[in-house]
This record gives sequence, C-alpha cells and structure tokens, in this order.
Amino acid sequence: MTRDLHRWAGCGSRSACRRPIPLLLTMILIVEDEPKLAALMGDYLRAAHYETEWVDDGTRAVQRVRETSPELVLLDLMLPGKDGLEICREVRAFSDLPIVMVTARVEEIDRLLGLELGADDYICKPFSPRELVARIKTILRRVQRGGAQPESLLLIDNTAYSATLRGQRLDLTPVEFRLLSALANAPGRILSRANLLEQIYDDHRIVTDRTVDTHVKNLRRKMELVSPGTEMIHSVYGVGYRLDA
Repeated sequence: MTRDLHRWAGCGSRSACRRPIPLLLTMILIVEDEPKLAALMGDYLRAAHYETEWVDDGTRAVQRVRETSPELVLLDLMLPGKDGLEICREVRAFSDLPIVMVTARVEEIDRLLGLELGADDYICKPFSPRELVARIKTILRRVQRGGAQPESLLLIDNTAYSATLRGQRLDLTPVEFRLLSALANAPGRILSRANLLEQIYDDHRIVTDRTVDTHVKNLRRKMELVSPGTEMIHSVYGVGYRLDA
C-alpha cells in the first residue's frame, strides 16, 4: 500500500489542510513500515521543503521508484514482502539515485557495508530527524555537483602521492595519504574501519580498528592547519568515516 504524503504542507491528511505546497520540489520516497516513523520523517522533510511519498510494503517499493522517479530513497532494512537488501539490489540494476538505508541495529551497518550494495548512506534507529535531513541535504548537494569534489577544495594526485587542500599542500605520511585517498574515492559514503584498514595497510599487518581513529585524528589536524574551519571527514558512530565536500 502507498500513501501520498506530499500534496499538502504541514498536514496529516488532505482534509486537514488545503494549502498546496509549491510544485517542482525535490521528491523523496520513504519506504518504511512503521507509520509513526514514516510520518515523522515526512514532517521534517516537508518542513525542509522536500516532497515526500510513503510506501509501507517492500513488494511495491521498486515499482514506485520507477513510477515516481524520486531524487532520493529512504529505505528501511526490515520490510514486509521484500526486505531492503533486495530492493536496493533491484533499484541499483536500473538506477543510481541516492539510497539511504535505515536499520534498527548499529552492528548491522557494518554487515551492510561489507555487502557493497551501493547505498549512499546508512542511519540507525533511533535517529535525530534533524540529522537525517542534514545527511539528505549533503547527499543531494553532492549529486547535483555530479559527485565530484570541487577542484579548488581538494586535489589528490595518486601518482605523486600528494594532496592539496584549497591550494595548500598537505604534509601527509604514506598511510595518511592512502586514508585520504580511500575516503575521497567514495565521497559521501561510509567506509568501515575494517575497509579502511585494508586500503591503508597492504601488508596485512595486525592492527586494531582504533589505529584508523588515530590516523583520522592526525589527518584532520593537518587539514585544519592549512584550511582552518574545513571539516570534511565525519565520523559515523560505531561504524566508520565518510568524507563530505
């Protein structure tokens, strides 16, 4: 079953309000079987001037993606009829639109990352609706730019093993460079600590996940030195890191 939540602003039903929102807004498809959570997400997204539509059954999700062509999909992992994993795979077969996976367990995110489903972000319940809106804005800005980092902000030369931030060269160790390169190659996407360790240490040495935290701390400090106030590397609690422009 689908429910049209996007025709009226600030209302729980069409009869409750007759003030239409402007057309041509960015449309977000919410695939969530919990009515209260779907309504909450819809309220916050409409307050941020997005259109929304709600699908509460996994069997209809892919069809609605094809029919409505949303700019982004909020996709719950556990759904009746068809789970979020299968829906994500099916959508990725014909579209590269941004997908944010929603799960009830932090530890589940690491498994999802390992499956390399192609989701753009992951968020764990319970979450702050404001954080969700902020993440969506970041993802959509990146998509509108074509997914690339602005040349004036961050430049990485893999052949010379060098990186510049706002025209200033970063003094990085080889490990820090590989870490930055790994994050920059997947802008806006969460990379788990295990994934990053595999990319920065090619000799399979035994190190702990916290080693990544130390390198990220040092990398942030060096980026701050050449470009004060620039915050590009963000931590995702219990999971890993992502780099945003």
